[in-house]
Amino acid sequence: MTNTRDKSTERCWDEPWHRERTDRFEASFLPSAGEDLVAVCNVDVEVQLAADGSRWSATVFTLAEVERLMKRWSHTGEELGGRYFWCSDGLIVRDPGIGSMTQVLAGLLETGDFTQVLQRLDGE
Repeated sequence: MTNTRDKSTERCWDEPWHRERTDRFEASFLPSAGEDLVAVCNVDVEVQLAADGSRWSATVFTLAEVERLMKRWSHTGEELGGRYFWCSDGLIVRDPGIGSMTQVLAGLLETGDFTQVLQRLDGE
């Protein structure tokens, strides 16, 4: 893996995945082909914790992306005409970009909220 931004996170492409590895976890993001990683605003992520190897998932949206989807749905009639947004494994963040999302994941681990927010993929 090549370290491209800071000393604590390693980043690489393992197509179609973009992987970010810290000392506590590896996050595997699935952006669209050719998508600018700094501008990503809607992406699936799988996280494997270093401590126990457990795997977790979420779909990460920015606030702006949720607003964009709800506006579109107001015209298409989906989700009661865009009157609500729901996603079983959704995590809404303020800022776009894989790096920013990785920082949120690290923060969730630090605060102890990680297991409340993400969905566990493997047995307990």
